[in-house]
Amino acid sequence: MNLKQFYKKDYSTRLSLLSTQLNLTSDELTLIANQRSQQGDAIIENYLMDYSVPEGIAVNFLINGQEKIMPMVTEEPSVIAAASNGAKMMHMGKGILVQTTPRLMMGQVLLANVSNSSKLSAQLTQNEAQILRVANEAHPSIVKRGGGAKKIRVRQLDNQFVSLDVYIDTKEAMGANMINTMLEAVANYLHIELGQSSLMAILSNLADECVATATCRIPFERLTSRTLDGKQVAQQIVLASQAAQVDPYRAATHNKGIMNGVDAVVLASGNDWRSIESAAHAYAVKDGQYRGLSQWKIQENDLVGSLTLPLPVGFVGGSIKINSQAQLNHKLLQVGSAAQLEEAIVSVGLAQNLAALKALVTEGIQRGHMHLQAKSLLLGVGATQAELESAQKELEMAPQMDEQTAIRILKRIRTRRN
Repeated sequence: MNLKQFYKKDYSTRLSLLSTQLNLTSDELTLIANQRSQQGDAIIENYLMDYSVPEGIAVNFLINGQEKIMPMVTEEPSVIAAASNGAKMMHMGKGILVQTTPRLMMGQVLLANVSNSSKLSAQLTQNEAQILRVANEAHPSIVKRGGGAKKIRVRQLDNQFVSLDVYIDTKEAMGANMINTMLEAVANYLHIELGQSSLMAILSNLADECVATATCRIPFERLTSRTLDGKQVAQQIVLASQAAQVDPYRAATHNKGIMNGVDAVVLASGNDWRSIESAAHAYAVKDGQYRGLSQWKIQENDLVGSLTLPLPVGFVGGSIKINSQAQLNHKLLQVGSAAQLEEAIVSVGLAQNLAALKALVTEGIQRGHMHLQAKSLLLGVGATQAELESAQKELEMAPQMDEQTAIRILKRIRTRRN
């Protein structure tokens, strides 16, 4: 395939090349044309088309005394239903209480091949005021808004690496470009003034001084299932939580469920969900073992849950300002700051986790999933909305739920109708 200097070619030439070399059909070219947007072409390189992911609304959230809805962007069935279900159980208590820390992002100037790390660490600490001044002079506009570099930390990583960590108040932005600009200025200062070259200067996604903690308290009677009373359900959820603290294999799936909700809201808000994923999973191993991010315990006659996440999200900046859907979703979320956005995100993560754990320890995770899986299978083999209800009932009762069974049921329904 010859795509030499593909990035230099205009849109129509790029599309023509793909069409010729990959034998794209007229239907495929029509699909691409229908999904094209000027906005997408302005955001990324070598643009082809927009890729659509559904957005839905999770309901029942009561956060710090305020009723909320949550726009969620996800391709996975049952995620929004589970978030709404978890929020409903929490609402029956006193809802979700969230606290956030002051927002400090961290970047590091990584110094390698250090001959005397103790001496260098002392030099860096002694020059803290000057380092902060250099960082802030590199981005004076954030200082005018009350932000900027606030403190440093020096870490000796081993015999050859020293990390100069710079903590920056980015105000309402996530601030990646801002942080990197300031760090590169600091790296240049260290080279000129201390004769110390840096290996790299880059932000860290482990924003452990920009965290949000959500807690909830649910009376036992609100947890009753078909086969277990509320206290038994609570006890089982606590055991499931404890398992995720001691077994990284369970913790990985435990946390993936949390991130189902977190990522969906982060994506809807116009933020970088990969950044939040990396922060969350790094935070999960902060004490040396990978653990579940949430914890559940029993206090008196209540199930009490908590979830703490590093959430370096932005309310402004990046692609948010040119993403009209993200701006609309901020309105749907009823947030007016990055801290309020953190509150929404961590709340969805806790609700998602509650719903998943309750399902796992009572009826099993598949019961709710299979209803939505049946719908997806039928739509995938061409079922219309008019056929969906009756076909879905038959598919859910079938011994096997797979594509071939869905096709047979659909054929049978159409034969009866004709």
